[in-house]
Amino acid sequence: MRPLFLTLSILSPVFTTTASGAEGSQKDKRMNEHEKPNVILIYADDLGYGDLSCYGAQGVRTPNVDRLAAKGIRFTDMHAVAATSTPSRYSLLTGEYAWRRPDTDIANGDAAMIIQPWQYTLADMFKHSGYTTAVFGKWHLGLGNKSGEQDWNAPLAATPADLGFDHHYIMAATADRVPCVFIEDGCVANYDTSAPPIEVSYKQNFAGEPTGKEHPELLYNLKPAPKHGHDQSIVNGISRIGYMKGGGDALWKDENIADSITFHATQFIRKHHSKPFFIYFATNDVHVPRFPHPRFRGKSTMGLRGDAIVQFDWCVGQIMQTLDELGISDNTLIILSSDNGPVVNDGYQDQAEELLGNHKPSGPLRGYKYSAYEGGTRVPAIVCWPKCIKPQSKSDALMSQIDWMASLAALIDARLPKGSAPDSHNYLENLLGKKYTGRPWVIEQAANHTLSVRTSEWKYIEANDGPTMTWGSKVETGNCPTPQLYNMKSDVYEQENVAIQHPETVFELESILRKVRARKIPL
Repeated sequence: MRPLFLTLSILSPVFTTTASGAEGSQKDKRMNEHEKPNVILIYADDLGYGDLSCYGAQGVRTPNVDRLAAKGIRFTDMHAVAATSTPSRYSLLTGEYAWRRPDTDIANGDAAMIIQPWQYTLADMFKHSGYTTAVFGKWHLGLGNKSGEQDWNAPLAATPADLGFDHHYIMAATADRVPCVFIEDGCVANYDTSAPPIEVSYKQNFAGEPTGKEHPELLYNLKPAPKHGHDQSIVNGISRIGYMKGGGDALWKDENIADSITFHATQFIRKHHSKPFFIYFATNDVHVPRFPHPRFRGKSTMGLRGDAIVQFDWCVGQIMQTLDELGISDNTLIILSSDNGPVVNDGYQDQAEELLGNHKPSGPLRGYKYSAYEGGTRVPAIVCWPKCIKPQSKSDALMSQIDWMASLAALIDARLPKGSAPDSHNYLENLLGKKYTGRPWVIEQAANHTLSVRTSEWKYIEANDGPTMTWGSKVETGNCPTPQLYNMKSDVYEQENVAIQHPETVFELESILRKVRARKIPL
């Protein structure tokens, strides 16, 4: 094997200036307003590598996503930063590995805002470059300045507005966690003054409020699966994680979530299409509780999970249609991907496991959401920009979402403040299909913080003494008390651990991980 350190020493000069946006700052004439593309980041939740028909899905068709892929470039080796939601989203918006922070694990709905107002974010970058910015859908990065002490009946103390977003219409966390209301520009949307005040707790229930555990007869939409914790407060006939009371007409109906966030996003596009805009459109469809609108029921052969994928595809189609109607599709860059790998049985009795048939949510990969195996972080990714990207392209380059912030900074000639996006590097030419070399390595994070190193040839998983299976979802964690090494050229499913046969490779990959942790490596 060619020593990886030698490879890195040759490649590193290509990447050293980009986190500060230096390439863009060298230009004599910066990109003017009319040259800047609109940017829409469509971030699906729990959508697996094999869940789209353009990636070989069985049992579900995704014609709108397929059309997006046909107009742009499809990536086969793109990685979310983590195998769970909150850390992936933190890294996406900050350009910093979430494992560098101790408070970036899966957040409760009453968590304080995890990204601090002083941190420079992806939205800040676009806003300071003349863009109008917005986020719609799943947030899951905390709100307010103190966990568990938010006043949901008044303007919140800390919101996405403090992180560079001009407008937000969001869910505090996910659909399976209270509070089950939308937050619009810092306040509960459609706040119902006639209803009791909204109260939220992740410690104890409120007197007189029914739970799914104690009153299963009230669960007229979905029932929780055993041992997942989704049996607490009931909203819309579905029990959740956490306790909540009040809300009245402000409480969402799960079957309408996709319509609601899509409507707000398309209205924003119509209102702001005359100037550059940036949208972070984060869907909830495939995440539990899966409860798509009735018009999508039966549109797949896989029940609610498959139908939720169809609903996600509809959301993508609505955005594309809006861009077409306004005549701005050619100069709009769309990035579509997922926050982590898929999971099938994850908290509700929706028959997702029983109805899979021949469908493989992770495609040819081992593992699911939560896992250190490839299925945990290797996700579908499509980039479409008709003005600049050759249609029907495909890239096998090794890529990471951690680099999107620096890459998009290069796209719009943004100057990043010193120290911001510390782990992000410019791979814009790869995103646009101009280069196919990819990263020399990526770092992957499992749910329990086990880290892995992937190169184009090898996958190294550090030793971990944790359990081999997750307790509720029956997912292989990838934990092993000894180091694991897999040859990704010949063993994409990670079946044969060859660490003993290749000690020099294990040492090299361990060294990369050690130096990345210590910030002593250029990439």
